[in-house]
Amino acid sequence: MSARMHAVVQSVFGGPETLEYAETGIPEPGPGEVLLRVAGAGVNPGDTVLRSGRVPELVELPWTPGNDVAGVVERVGEGVTRFAPGDRVYGMLPVSRRGAYAEFTAAPAEALAPAPGNLELVTAGAVPLAAVTAWQALAVLARVRPGDRVLIHAAAGGVGHVAVQLAKELGAYVVGTARAGRHDLLRGLGADELIDYTATGFESAVAPVDTVLDLVGGSYGPRSLDVLRPGGLLVGASIDPGTDGLQAAERGVRYVWVTAAPSGELLERITERIEAGRLRVLVQDTYPLSEAAEAHRAIEAGRTTGKLVLVP
Repeated sequence: MSARMHAVVQSVFGGPETLEYAETGIPEPGPGEVLLRVAGAGVNPGDTVLRSGRVPELVELPWTPGNDVAGVVERVGEGVTRFAPGDRVYGMLPVSRRGAYAEFTAAPAEALAPAPGNLELVTAGAVPLAAVTAWQALAVLARVRPGDRVLIHAAAGGVGHVAVQLAKELGAYVVGTARAGRHDLLRGLGADELIDYTATGFESAVAPVDTVLDLVGGSYGPRSLDVLRPGGLLVGASIDPGTDGLQAAERGVRYVWVTAAPSGELLERITERIEAGRLRVLVQDTYPLSEAAEAHRAIEAGRTTGKLVLVP
C-alpha cells in the first residue's frame, strides 16, 4: 500500500472554495483505532458549519472534515480485537483533524459497527450521523411513546427522513414540514400528516404536538414553541436554534439541544433495523471526493432529499 493518499484538506475557514483536494500521508491507527479504506463519506449540514468557522473552537486547522464514514478495515491498532482487516464497517467519527473526506482515515473502534449486510458501503456512509441524531432526539431525549404527536421540521432532509421512520416505529403520529414535491416520499416512509411550509405557516396548520424535532432553527425555534402542548418538548438540532430553555419555560414547555455522540453500540441497533427492512436511508447524490466543495454548495442550498455522499 502506498504511503500517500488523497484527502480533502482545509487550512483556513471560509466558503466551499476552502476545501482543497490534496495529496497527504496515510494516518497510522493508534491504540484502540482502526485504519479504514473509505468507501463513502456522508456530507452533513454540520460539516458546512465547521468549515465556515462559526464554531472555531471545535476545529484545529489544517484538518480533513467529515464525520460519517463507511469502509473496509485495512489495519487495526494496538488493543483492537473487535475488528479485523477486511471487515466492512461504518460509524460516526468524533471531530478531529482526521475526518472521513479521505481515501483512508483512522477511527476509534468503539465508534464503529459492522455495516448492514444489505447496503452497499457507499450508502452505509450516509447512515451514522442521521440515524444517531434521530435516535438520541426521539428515543432518548423525547422518550416518544405510542400515541404521541411528533412534528419534524425538514422532514425530507438527511436527519428528517430517518426521524420520520423512527418516530413511526415508536408509535407516534408523525407530522412533517416539507415542500409539496416530497410529500409522497414521506408518506411512503410513514408520515401521517404533511405541511408544505412554502404555502402555509406550520403553526396555523398543525394541532398541538407533544414533541417537535427542529432541524431548521432560526425563526422555527420560537414558532415551534407555540405548537407544543403544555409540558411538551422542543428538541433543537441546529447551530442557530432561535430559542432557549428560558423562553420555553415561560410558555410552559421545555427545550433541549441534541448532540449526536459516536456510538458503535447504538449503530448495531440501527443495523438491525436496516437489515430487517424497517429503516431506509436515502442517498440523493454521490460526488467524487475531489468535488467536496460542490457537495457543500448543494447542502447549503437547502434543497436536498436524504443524504449526499462523497466517494473516493
